[in-house]
Amino acid sequence: MPGETSLVLRLDSGVSLPGSGPLHIAVEVCAPRQASLGPSPVVLVCLPGGGMNRRFFDLMPGGDAASDISFSFARQMAGRGFIVVFVDHLGVGESDRPEDGYLLTPEVLVQANQRVLEHVLAGLRAGSLLAELPPLPELVSIGVGHSMGAMLTLLQQAAYHPHAGLALLGFSTRGMPEYLIPEAKALAADTQAVRAELVRLAKATFVVPYPEVKPSPQSNSLFAGAAAEARGVEAIKAARDKMLPVTAFMSMLPGNVAPEAAQIDVPLFLALGERDIAGPTHQIPAAFPKSRDLSLHILPETGHSHFLFPARTGLFNRLGGWARLVASGV
Repeated sequence: MPGETSLVLRLDSGVSLPGSGPLHIAVEVCAPRQASLGPSPVVLVCLPGGGMNRRFFDLMPGGDAASDISFSFARQMAGRGFIVVFVDHLGVGESDRPEDGYLLTPEVLVQANQRVLEHVLAGLRAGSLLAELPPLPELVSIGVGHSMGAMLTLLQQAAYHPHAGLALLGFSTRGMPEYLIPEAKALAADTQAVRAELVRLAKATFVVPYPEVKPSPQSNSLFAGAAAEARGVEAIKAARDKMLPVTAFMSMLPGNVAPEAAQIDVPLFLALGERDIAGPTHQIPAAFPKSRDLSLHILPETGHSHFLFPARTGLFNRLGGWARLVASGV
């Protein structure tokens, strides 16, 4: 990557599950050279959504650095002076995949992601993670998540408070009730009851421990749409992966993480495509009553996979400007 430095790590997640030893998570770090970091260094910590691995944040038509980088969130944001960390959840990408995918509950994934985040942040702040970067003791961390990854970012913030701000892309607490089985719809209004039954209901919904969203006109419409750029659609094939059924099921529930969303008190950047799947866009901020600094960015003519559409450049610019304000404490 000209003008940038990168590193792929496999880190101990701190999680061991029945039938498996210690599980490791794959993490990639993409950073600008020191001179580009600016006075308030910021790391964007990115979690992909359901059916995607970390490549979602580094979409590269042709698959190499010589190709078009306009679809790559990681490279675009590194070019704007941000350190970008993008993560494969346990069970997807290059992270370890336990045999029983139903054991990867939201709690397990949040715990694992927090352990890895602490390691990465400690290394960046001490100057021991990337030889090209000096110690960054004042480094500010911002959580970035897309879809189900936004839900997990939100849950991690509610549990551990690691980030100074959150950028949630293509997410709302509305869920996708139209895809729920009847029993789940009946229980959905009772948060405690439905959470107690998450694993059982996920098994009834998905049947197999690592379901896969097969390419089809319906799935293509769900993730992209006719206005998506062909080179981006080609690039996202490398990001397609297995689903994590329990967490995917939770994200489908109406009011999925509403109690945790109501606790979030850091600045928020909410980005939705005009043709997204998260419901009426202007109703979404109401789920975050404690955040006193909330930005809503709607991408015109854009579906759920925001980086495939021409409006992505505006998203990169707006998110970058917002992140700088968060880091500066303005």
